[in-house]
Amino acid sequence: MAIRGERPSSGRVLVVSGTGTEVGKTVVTAAVAAAALGAGRRVAVLKPAQTGLAPDEPGDAAEAARLAGPLTARELARFPEPLAPATAAARCGLPPVGPAEVAKAADELAEEHDLVLVEGAGGLLVRFDETGSTLAEAAELLGAPVLVVAAAGLGTLNVTALTTEALAARGLTLAGVVIGSWPAAPDLAARCNVADLPRVAGGPLLGAVPAGAGALPPADFRRRAADWLAPVLNGRWRPASLATVP
Repeated sequence: MAIRGERPSSGRVLVVSGTGTEVGKTVVTAAVAAAALGAGRRVAVLKPAQTGLAPDEPGDAAEAARLAGPLTARELARFPEPLAPATAAARCGLPPVGPAEVAKAADELAEEHDLVLVEGAGGLLVRFDETGSTLAEAAELLGAPVLVVAAAGLGTLNVTALTTEALAARGLTLAGVVIGSWPAAPDLAARCNVADLPRVAGGPLLGAVPAGAGALPPADFRRRAADWLAPVLNGRWRPASLATVP
């Protein structure tokens, strides 16, 4: 991800989107950052719109830095209510964040970093502003691939397929899928989804972060992060390491 192209960000930016809320997006972002830092990369995490937190509370970018280690954490806007960014911005009377602003910030960070992780809010098509702009438009402006964070169990195949079909319809590149919270005792649906997720997504399964990983001491998180991610994400994980159906 360090190859230069026409934009400063080309080959250096990875957009991280969930299939919805509470799927482990921030912890996956932190794991990708930790593995890259362990490989000697200079890393930045960009959070375009943080919602649901007071001004003095640490946000997702700060949490990624706490877990992953020394990186640049940048947040473009913060809105106090836990709503979609467009709605949260309108309700508190603050200007929204648009795709062009996200792309500009990512480009600037890419000039001084080997990897810039842009973490969205919720799912791919959550609205940034009153015009209906989304994280997908920001990824398009950047020409950046999108890493999709999905749940492990029943119901994940449908929302993962919807997300990746939306990417394909917009001509965006799917980097792959990471399971955001792999249970210690996976049920039948989760075990089957190890094989089914890449089929419905049309792209590779690139990792599985254990449930509760965000509660690990940061030193343990950093030491173990590469075990959860595939080599393309600076890790050493293989799908066969998960318990699958007989």
